Amino acid sequence: MTQSRTHNCNELRLSDAGKQVTLVGWFENIRKVSKNLGFVILRDFYGTTQIVIETEEMMSVIDSVNKESTISVTGEVRERSSKNAELPTGEIEVVPTSIEVLGKCTHNELPFEINRSKEADENTRLKYRYLDLRNPDVKSKIILRSKIVAELRASMIAHDFMEITTPILTCSSPEGARDYLVPARNHPGKFYALPQAPQQFKQILMASGFDRYFQIAPCFRDEDARADRSPGEFYQLDMEMAFASQEDIFAVVEDVLPPIFAKYGVYNTASTAPFVRIPYLESMDKYGSDKPDLRIDLVLQDATDVMADCGFGPFEGNVVKAIVVDNLTATRKQIDAMIAEVEVATAQKTYWFKLDENGEIVGGIAKFLQERKQAVIDALSLKPGDFVGLAAGPLLVAQKTAGVFRKLLGAAAEGHMKKDTYEFCWIVDFPMYEIGEESGELEFCHNPFSMPQGGMDALKNQEPLDILAYQYDLVCNGVELSSGAIRNHDPEIMIEAFKLVGLGEDDVKAKFPAMYNAFTYGAPPHGGIAPGVDRMIMLIAGEESIREIIPFPMNKNAQDIMMDAPATVDQKQLDDVHIAIVMPKED
Repeated sequence: MTQSRTHNCNELRLSDAGKQVTLVGWFENIRKVSKNLGFVILRDFYGTTQIVIETEEMMSVIDSVNKESTISVTGEVRERSSKNAELPTGEIEVVPTSIEVLGKCTHNELPFEINRSKEADENTRLKYRYLDLRNPDVKSKIILRSKIVAELRASMIAHDFMEITTPILTCSSPEGARDYLVPARNHPGKFYALPQAPQQFKQILMASGFDRYFQIAPCFRDEDARADRSPGEFYQLDMEMAFASQEDIFAVVEDVLPPIFAKYGVYNTASTAPFVRIPYLESMDKYGSDKPDLRIDLVLQDATDVMADCGFGPFEGNVVKAIVVDNLTATRKQIDAMIAEVEVATAQKTYWFKLDENGEIVGGIAKFLQERKQAVIDALSLKPGDFVGLAAGPLLVAQKTAGVFRKLLGAAAEGHMKKDTYEFCWIVDFPMYEIGEESGELEFCHNPFSMPQGGMDALKNQEPLDILAYQYDLVCNGVELSSGAIRNHDPEIMIEAFKLVGLGEDDVKAKFPAMYNAFTYGAPPHGGIAPGVDRMIMLIAGEESIREIIPFPMNKNAQDIMMDAPATVDQKQLDDVHIAIVMPKED
């Protein structure tokens, strides 16, 4: 070892008995037996070592030090009489000849016990993140993150990708979320924006003659937090390939990701190439989601013909979707809890019935189905003991509601969910356009830079809502890891694509001047994808919250409690960048 130590706190073994050593670390705890006998746990980044206090002199030093102070211990290694087989250093202990305080903890009380910090309130953990990170369990997730990022980088380089960093200060771009704006001091009234993604830069790199680009890219979006999304900033494995087809992109991703998931994941198996390809419309019809969890073997069935006119009000004039489940042993209370959870997630009600062991329809909406019992049984291929979950509404509403119900039923029913694997799939053939829920007008469904399938001919001769895009999502265990696309590299096709959403050639040139102009000088067909690093690591680590795998995360309100950000700034700073604050009026 270097620095002021001879070994780290996870290094000494029985073969080191008799050696004079120096260890440094944090004073974690002491079990005091008498005034001249105690057992100290010393912890550093690597692990722990037991220090045995056997003199009043050494005890007086320890008594004067608060827990979590940093200390240096010099002494002799000896064999422990009471060994701890669970610790790598459990066969030895160190008897100190000197103890030096290196960094004093001035607090008698800690905000939480270090090794139980995950039990503390989240805002307390984030405020004292430097203490939270001392917890070996919390620290291990950050170490895991470092290893995964290093392996991702090595794998991309092995696939002949070149790492190139793109600008952080750029122009505002309509990527779909709100920008973080940065005032330009030397250009009054003008602003930089932090990039929501390196989208335009990486496409311009392709037009610049670079063949394969990647970076572990920071992205910034002013959006609300979720369990699987950190507010403010996140990282993605951003990549782009020139002269590439959709299958070329898939081949790289399918070669890079599964070995990393299998090596570091809480599950040691992952899908191998080729991943299942599911068209978007099929995914919505079968799974009620464009990010299906394929560990669950349940699929949606259409029950509209046999149930829409059964006299049950919510079904009338609507699409009815059913999920048939065997081996569901849930109680009525548990069924009601699932139905309530679906309603919280979707704002839609769901319904149910069972086919009992005598072949009778019972429970839930059973009374509305008695006159057509056999038709229902035949339509859904029911057998005694089957449970049927139901959702109704306009097509998309019925699908999405049933999709949420499917996930809950799959997790609750025995034998319908593989829980020890990573199941990847590609969702392909996304619609190029959709009708916006808020605007009621034609909008791009996903990425406006995607190449429409059929090119110019499709844009001119097909109904806009029927046009598909060379666009794809990567999904793992029901979590969307990334969207990607083969790009629209032809300026004429680009202008035609934007024309359908009401933006003319001048608008395209004004919104994307650099990329549009670069493409007019001859751009290669190209495509890419950008799997979210934070989401990948969350899945690999088996964590429910993305904040557990980020070194210094913000809270749910996009606040850095530890650094007290966002914060006010003084008037001179505002004057320098020509900003005046206008506070919202109170109601």
